[in-house]
Amino acid sequence: MVLDRQGYDDLIMYLTQHLALFEKPGEIKANAPTVMELIEDVIAENVMRLCQQHTELNTEERALIVREVDGIVYDLQEVLSSIISQPVTVEQHAFIDEFAGLVKNLFDSALAH
Repeated sequence: MVLDRQGYDDLIMYLTQHLALFEKPGEIKANAPTVMELIEDVIAENVMRLCQQHTELNTEERALIVREVDGIVYDLQEVLSSIISQPVTVEQHAFIDEFAGLVKNLFDSALAH
Protein backbone atom coordinates (compact mmCIF):
# COMPACT_ATOMS: atom_id res chain seq x y z
CA MET A 1 0.00 0.00 0.00
CA VAL A 2 2.62 2.63 1.00
CA LEU A 3 5.86 0.83 1.91
CA ASP A 4 6.69 0.21 -1.73
CA ARG A 5 5.91 3.76 -2.88
CA GLN A 6 8.14 6.74 -3.55
CA GLY A 7 6.35 8.68 -0.81
CA TYR A 8 7.63 6.27 1.83
CA ASP A 9 11.18 6.54 0.48
CA ASP A 10 10.82 10.32 0.70
CA LEU A 11 9.57 10.01 4.28
CA ILE A 12 12.60 7.92 5.29
CA MET A 13 14.86 10.48 3.61
CA TYR A 14 13.10 13.18 5.64
CA LEU A 15 13.83 11.18 8.80
CA THR A 16 17.51 10.80 7.92
CA GLN A 17 17.76 14.54 7.25
CA HIS A 18 16.53 15.16 10.81
CA LEU A 19 18.58 12.55 12.67
CA ALA A 20 20.57 15.34 14.33
CA LEU A 21 17.50 15.94 16.53
CA PHE A 22 18.09 12.51 18.02
CA GLU A 23 21.85 12.91 18.45
CA LYS A 24 21.95 15.98 20.65
CA PRO A 25 20.65 16.56 24.15
CA GLY A 26 17.65 18.78 24.54
CA GLU A 27 14.99 19.90 26.95
CA ILE A 28 13.14 16.99 28.56
CA LYS A 29 9.84 17.64 30.28
CA ALA A 30 9.02 15.88 33.54
CA ASN A 31 7.51 12.42 33.05
CA ALA A 32 8.44 12.42 29.36
CA PRO A 33 7.87 9.07 27.64
CA THR A 34 10.72 7.27 25.96
CA VAL A 35 11.26 7.85 22.27
CA MET A 36 9.77 4.42 21.47
CA GLU A 37 6.74 4.88 23.72
CA LEU A 38 5.95 8.17 22.03
CA ILE A 39 6.42 6.73 18.54
CA GLU A 40 4.06 3.85 19.32
CA ASP A 41 1.45 6.11 20.92
CA VAL A 42 1.43 8.80 18.24
CA ILE A 43 1.46 6.34 15.34
CA ALA A 44 -1.38 4.35 16.96
CA GLU A 45 -3.45 7.53 17.42
CA ASN A 46 -2.97 8.40 13.76
CA VAL A 47 -3.91 4.89 12.60
CA MET A 48 -7.08 5.02 14.70
CA ARG A 49 -7.91 8.44 13.23
CA LEU A 50 -7.26 7.08 9.73
CA CYS A 51 -9.62 4.16 10.26
CA GLN A 52 -12.29 6.42 11.76
CA GLN A 53 -12.08 8.76 8.78
CA HIS A 54 -12.20 5.93 6.24
CA THR A 55 -15.25 4.02 7.36
CA GLU A 56 -15.39 2.22 4.01
CA LEU A 57 -12.32 0.13 4.91
CA ASN A 58 -13.00 -3.58 5.25
CA THR A 59 -11.23 -5.90 7.68
CA GLU A 60 -8.59 -6.96 5.17
CA GLU A 61 -7.71 -3.37 4.31
CA ARG A 62 -7.45 -2.45 7.99
CA ALA A 63 -5.21 -5.48 8.59
CA LEU A 64 -2.98 -4.42 5.68
CA ILE A 65 -2.67 -0.93 7.14
CA VAL A 66 -1.74 -2.36 10.54
CA ARG A 67 0.91 -4.63 8.97
CA GLU A 68 2.42 -1.75 7.05
CA VAL A 69 2.38 0.49 10.11
CA ASP A 70 4.19 -2.27 12.02
CA GLY A 71 6.82 -2.19 9.26
CA ILE A 72 7.15 1.57 9.59
CA VAL A 73 7.56 1.33 13.37
CA TYR A 74 10.15 -1.41 12.87
CA ASP A 75 12.08 0.84 10.47
CA LEU A 76 11.99 3.64 13.04
CA GLN A 77 13.26 1.25 15.71
CA GLU A 78 16.15 0.26 13.47
CA VAL A 79 17.13 3.83 12.60
CA LEU A 80 16.75 5.12 16.17
CA SER A 81 17.91 1.97 17.98
CA SER A 82 20.58 3.71 20.02
CA ILE A 83 18.15 6.15 21.67
CA ILE A 84 14.71 4.51 21.71
CA SER A 85 14.87 3.95 25.48
CA GLN A 86 15.80 7.53 26.30
CA PRO A 87 13.23 10.12 27.37
CA VAL A 88 12.00 12.13 24.41
CA THR A 89 13.08 15.76 24.18
CA VAL A 90 10.69 18.58 23.31
CA GLU A 91 12.21 18.87 19.82
CA GLN A 92 12.02 15.11 19.24
CA HIS A 93 8.40 15.10 20.39
CA ALA A 94 7.50 17.74 17.82
CA PHE A 95 9.30 15.84 15.07
CA ILE A 96 7.66 12.52 15.97
CA ASP A 97 4.23 14.20 15.93
CA GLU A 98 4.97 15.63 12.49
CA PHE A 99 6.39 12.33 11.20
CA ALA A 100 3.32 10.40 12.35
CA GLY A 101 1.09 12.93 10.60
CA LEU A 102 3.08 12.43 7.41
CA VAL A 103 2.65 8.65 7.74
CA LYS A 104 -1.11 9.17 8.03
CA ASN A 105 -1.02 11.42 4.97
CA LEU A 106 0.69 8.65 3.00
CA PHE A 107 -2.13 6.26 3.85
CA ASP A 108 -4.79 8.90 3.17
CA SER A 109 -3.25 9.46 -0.24
CA ALA A 110 -3.04 5.73 -1.00
CA LEU A 111 -6.66 5.24 0.02
CA ALA A 112 -7.81 8.12 -2.18
CA HIS A 113 -6.51 6.31 -5.27
